[in-house]
Amino acid sequence: MDEQTTVINRSRQPLTVTLREFELTDVDDYFVWASDDRVSPWWRWDTFTNKEDVLTFMEETVLPHPWMRAICLDGRPVGAISVTRRTAEHQCRAELGYVIASQYWGRGITTEAVKLVLGTIFGDMEGLERLEALVLVQNVGSQKVLEKAGFTKEGILKKYLIHKGKISDMVMYSFIPSEN
Repeated sequence: MDEQTTVINRSRQPLTVTLREFELTDVDDYFVWASDDRVSPWWRWDTFTNKEDVLTFMEETVLPHPWMRAICLDGRPVGAISVTRRTAEHQCRAELGYVIASQYWGRGITTEAVKLVLGTIFGDMEGLERLEALVLVQNVGSQKVLEKAGFTKEGILKKYLIHKGKISDMVMYSFIPSEN
């Protein structure tokens, strides 16, 4: 896959955001957000405490994933973004997921990464009609990312899943190209 690029000019110095496939050599960068106690509460994983476990996770989960990309800032991974296609009668939709190191929160980087995905994913995945994202109700920052990228808030799914041992409500967002 070709690298996707956008430039953010929110400060004096423009930032170049790109998406690319992960490599095992990205383990040190991946460890930055995977070991961050500010990031892990929003994800399914617990905070990683060593690079060996991150390397195993990358080998078993990240690299085999059919559509997971590194969110790079000026060429260096600062996060990850994925699109997971559903199967059978649900194959017309896919779920978006993303994570970014906490030191990059609030800078527009994740929003630009989501926009890069939206610019190509419907052409890359034949028959895809809907991209959706589920966000914990408490994760207001992630909700803002999706709204700024053009997603529609569809509603709150009450008691939708067990997240880290607690029954949690989720907000459902969608992006449907024919409506945008």
